[in-house]
Amino acid sequence: MRADLEGPVHYLDFGGDGPPLVCVHGLAGSALNWMAVGPGLAERHRVLAPDLLGFGRTPIGRGSRLADNQRLLDRFLREVAGTPAVLVANSMGGLLAVRQAARHPETVAGLVLVDPALPWRGRRPRDLQVFALFAALLTPGLGDGLLSGRARRWGAERVVATAFALCCADPARVSPDVVRAHVDLEAERLSARAGERALAKAARSLVWALRRRGYADLYRAVRAPVLLVHGDSDRLVPVGFSRAIAAHTGWQLEELPGVGRVPMLEAPERFLDVTRRWLRRQQLAAA
Repeated sequence: MRADLEGPVHYLDFGGDGPPLVCVHGLAGSALNWMAVGPGLAERHRVLAPDLLGFGRTPIGRGSRLADNQRLLDRFLREVAGTPAVLVANSMGGLLAVRQAARHPETVAGLVLVDPALPWRGRRPRDLQVFALFAALLTPGLGDGLLSGRARRWGAERVVATAFALCCADPARVSPDVVRAHVDLEAERLSARAGERALAKAARSLVWALRRRGYADLYRAVRAPVLLVHGDSDRLVPVGFSRAIAAHTGWQLEELPGVGRVPMLEAPERFLDVTRRWLRRQQLAAA
């Protein structure tokens, strides 16, 4: 489906008749990241998942920085989903969701932050593959060219397999239907010849935001209830970051042992179990 929000924005509608719930993907992701759990979340909510600017099937051409996608998320909530909505957000989407809740609290009923990329000082494990990826992404004018050339040499299937190998503790757990949908989307994006530029811009914007001070004030401004869900085998954002944030804020944390940074794809039933249980409690508390 498409909405006109200063230009076309693609999104998936998983149905449901309850209060609105919007799934927000992360860096290099798309609305397809929620296809394994969208129908399950729709048992009590109307579930929508947009492709952010520069990602998925939302046309490339507008900015893909955090500020650009923050405006998109705000308009999507107000004009498409309806507010207040629960935001279920992964990685970079987690930072977008927290900023939305802090700056526009009337639009957010609750947050489920899935392996979120949130500002916090702490030691990261040394991982050469992760370091090489971000070194490429963060080099202006170079990163997008390198990524584009590599993607075309590899082809869609290898690009997707490499991404799942980086993001999952065990990529074999991801459903073949999910893998095929991501390969088909990547093949479309390779033909567009601009996806890597949008990815690089978004990555640079995200890293800049994560290095800023004042994150404690941002977290204190969030009034909505928050659940942190974090795979303890996440190579990009260590689970220790979410532990520290939970200790600082009092937000509830659910750790998923042996799972990487996309539990909604790698362990969808476990993800749905903890998320739906928390959502039911929030609905009862609100009632």
